[in-house]
Amino acid sequence: MTLTECSLFGQDTPCTKAGGESHVSVVWKPADFGSQDAAKIRLCVNGRCKERTTGSPDDPFMSLSVQLSDHIGASRLPVQLTVSSTKNGETVVKDSVQAKLKKQYPNGKGCPPTIWTATFRAHASKGLTTPKGMKLQG
Repeated sequence: MTLTECSLFGQDTPCTKAGGESHVSVVWKPADFGSQDAAKIRLCVNGRCKERTTGSPDDPFMSLSVQLSDHIGASRLPVQLTVSSTKNGETVVKDSVQAKLKKQYPNGKGCPPTIWTATFRAHASKGLTTPKGMKLQG
């Protein structure tokens, strides 16, 4: 890991050079959605959408992110999740929430960049839930 120096209130603080972008993410366990590529996950945030298939049930988890403006700030944004069958296009899950973005410092507090994020779990029967307690390993 590479370190560089940045100053915070006159003190030298080591900062990493990791990048980061403001985003809203959804994570899920593919096994929750059945057989390989059984469903299509569509995540829309403030009118901008991304989608992908749920993936192999052997994968411990998958994720999808919608990038936001770097200057979004501590906003509340509308988030919509649609899960549909890849076989017949039928909607399996449809849910929406308001995301409250949280400030993150990927390189340490006081070091650029400052990003704003929110993360949800896509659940096969509950829709958008908290990822808290979700085991990200098989």
